[in-house]
Amino acid sequence: MLTGMHVAVIGGDARQLEVIRKLTELDAKLSLIGFDQLDHGFTGASKVKIDEVDFSDVDAIVLPVHGTNMEGEINTIFSNEKVVLTEPLLRQTPNHCTVYSGISNDYLDGLITITGRKHVQLFERDDVAIYNSIPTVEGTIMMVIQHTDFTIHGSRVAVLGLGRVGMSVARTFASLGAHVKVGARRSEHIARITEMGLEPFHLNDLENNVKDIDVCINTIPHMIVTASVISKMPAHTLIVDLASKPGGTDFRYAEKRGIKALLAPGLPGIVAPKTAGQIVANVLSQLLSDDLKKRKENKK
Repeated sequence: MLTGMHVAVIGGDARQLEVIRKLTELDAKLSLIGFDQLDHGFTGASKVKIDEVDFSDVDAIVLPVHGTNMEGEINTIFSNEKVVLTEPLLRQTPNHCTVYSGISNDYLDGLITITGRKHVQLFERDDVAIYNSIPTVEGTIMMVIQHTDFTIHGSRVAVLGLGRVGMSVARTFASLGAHVKVGARRSEHIARITEMGLEPFHLNDLENNVKDIDVCINTIPHMIVTASVISKMPAHTLIVDLASKPGGTDFRYAEKRGIKALLAPGLPGIVAPKTAGQIVANVLSQLLSDDLKKRKENKK
């Protein structure tokens, strides 16, 4: 239970509703900022404006998955209110106050450093990333079906990267009957791809391995699907880039060559916001519970 813990939930999309629901069930005191247009009422949660919150009493701040933009503004789809996370505001919080978001950026990193507050990036955690790979894979399947005129079964698919998402994507497409090859750099990843019964190749040899593919799925967050690589692909190839913005594909050249290339970060929140929200809510609630327990022990 989170009885006695004050959590400020600031902005966000439909995923945040599952977080609010979970924290309400655990008896946390919630201040909801940027939710004034939300019809749903949560018992024990108060919809407030950011200047109405006593941040000296806030034990944790929960930001949307993307945190803030580079000006500190927080996305609030349930409100027209402009909400900005600033240094003076964060300094009002107790020293033990922890900020939670999915990912970060230079603005948020700088703010955390200056104020000395703890920051937890939930999407950097293995458990969250692995759970999120499930709706990501389902969304990828949906996109491939929507944007091709052939079945996944029997198609030739190249997956780039064998991280937490890449492994799930490769395994699932193989189980659907695709001929899957996986590109990686690390020797242990090459070994794992072989153990999975898939075709491994080194990313240094990427150009030679895209000459006969129907679908290329990239999970690597830096420029890997270059113009040179795209020039070797068959004209009908579909590129689905799952890496965080701006992705790892030369989209300009793909368009020039007439190859369909789709940037699709954040698929969990698009195709399955309820499940994606529950994933975040379950992990977040455990972290908050651990933090509360630790502070209680330190007071003894």
